[in-house]
Amino acid sequence: MNLNNIKPAAGSTFNSKRIGRGQGTGKGGTATKGHKGQKARAGYSQKIGFEGGQMPLQRRLPKFGFKNVNRKEFRGVNLDTIQTLIENKSITGDITKEVLVENGVVSKNELVKIMGRGELKSAVSISADKFTKSAEELIAKAGGKAITL
Repeated sequence: MNLNNIKPAAGSTFNSKRIGRGQGTGKGGTATKGHKGQKARAGYSQKIGFEGGQMPLQRRLPKFGFKNVNRKEFRGVNLDTIQTLIENKSITGDITKEVLVENGVVSKNELVKIMGRGELKSAVSISADKFTKSAEELIAKAGGKAITL
């Protein structure tokens, strides 16, 4: 056996259909596209969901959902996150939005909501846009203040 006499397995290869190469090929003339009509023309492309003139499915189904344009999106910051920042000496003194931005907890244009997960051991005053009731209670219990902006 040499490289020059290796052949593929029987039936694994086949000649491709050469379309539109004249009448002698048996696939000339209309080039297997049938007679006339939009689909027989050059450059035809069908829209996604086109159903041959029937009302498409995405237009037959009803719209649903509601998007409130006045919704305010808050970035939640938990008390355990604040406590770890205090323990790592990243934060000293009062905690404001600017301090949280400096430490990479929130970005500068976000509204901040302090959440009540975890425990606060330090007596600090925290100023934010919103507080949960549990967070306010835990801050007061630790001897700090919750200041709503």
